[in-house]
Amino acid sequence: MGTTPQELYAEREKRVLDTLALKKPDRVPILVMASWYPAKRAGMTIEEVMYDPEKLWKSQWDCMIELEPDMDQNPFGLRLLGPILETLDFRQLKWPGHGVAPNLSYQFVEGEYMKADEYDRFLEDPTDFMLRLYWPRVFGALKAFEKLPPLRNIITYAVGTPFGFGAFNAPDMREALETLMKAGERSAVIADYTRRYSEKTREAGFPLQFGAFSQAPFDILSDYFRGMKGSMLDMYRRPDKVLKACEKILPFAIEMARGGAKMSGNPRVFIPLHKGLDGFMSQDQFDRFFWPTLRELMVTLINDGLTPCPLWEGNCTSRLEAIKDIPAGKAMYAFEATDIFKAKEVLGDRICIRGNVPLSLLATGKPEDVTAYCKKLIDAVGKEGGYIMDASAGLDDAREENVAAMFKITKEYGIY
Repeated sequence: MGTTPQELYAEREKRVLDTLALKKPDRVPILVMASWYPAKRAGMTIEEVMYDPEKLWKSQWDCMIELEPDMDQNPFGLRLLGPILETLDFRQLKWPGHGVAPNLSYQFVEGEYMKADEYDRFLEDPTDFMLRLYWPRVFGALKAFEKLPPLRNIITYAVGTPFGFGAFNAPDMREALETLMKAGERSAVIADYTRRYSEKTREAGFPLQFGAFSQAPFDILSDYFRGMKGSMLDMYRRPDKVLKACEKILPFAIEMARGGAKMSGNPRVFIPLHKGLDGFMSQDQFDRFFWPTLRELMVTLINDGLTPCPLWEGNCTSRLEAIKDIPAGKAMYAFEATDIFKAKEVLGDRICIRGNVPLSLLATGKPEDVTAYCKKLIDAVGKEGGYIMDASAGLDDAREENVAAMFKITKEYGIY
């Protein structure tokens, strides 16, 4: 009698959890950030799977069955976005069919969606700022919200009620409210597919990598509110405002992670990191603006029994000494272009390390090149456990034969 899906699920999850806890597993686990690779592998365009949940399901599922990773990704929360973005007339992103070609990935539209002189309004009441300034700027269909009065002033029968709801009678506001209801329908579809995919992968014997999402407070401020140029200048021109904003955002980042983990039942929290890398800010700026609130986010999650899984994008080699200061055996650090051999040296006895097979190698190299690089990683970084094989970034443009080589050598050569 063969191994049942339930036994495979337990075996795969134990392999990853042992590695996370810095114990030596039976072999090096392999997980991948598949991104749009499953769609391209299936001969579908990115635009197709962004709008068609059945095609997105089939492409991801077929890829999982063929490669048999130790944990899969649920694709719906980050990829079935076409209908809801279109409904809201989203302005912060270009996507296939809306600014980029059908088979190109998202392009973020950099901008100062919060002006330099608006810090105090944000700090005073973030929800009011989001509703009446930020949403009208990033959601074209909700532009009417900029005419709303402060809703905090609608208190009782004689205070705010008589005239406070007048704005909701305007034609453009009625359209905006109808848009919200349509967006709610789109969200419900994403949630339904997310739930059903999670159930089916479990039945098939595959745990999921992540159950929640969050970001570093500085990244939230820089990515979505002040933009790269704005946040860079703010560190010099208004540093106290930046620090206060990061502290204001921190509870929201914690809440985001807790809520997702509770809903999914999966304690692993994905945290993509953008602006803390070597090329954006100095070490002093990292120590002052980026790391304190990110560390507090991760330690709070760890104390809650959750597992922070940050992806350190770009090169963060100079940050290694600083970022080892979290409880041992409680997090998973994925690295893109950081010196992973140095990372093993600095972090090896404290934090599980993941990734680093160059996407350029997977996209342009030969299977034997991939095999040689993976063996090098297993020998050096995988020594005594604490390492998970993965590419340096999403597999998007990787060649199928190279992805297959990465999985094959890990499962054959990565046995302890």
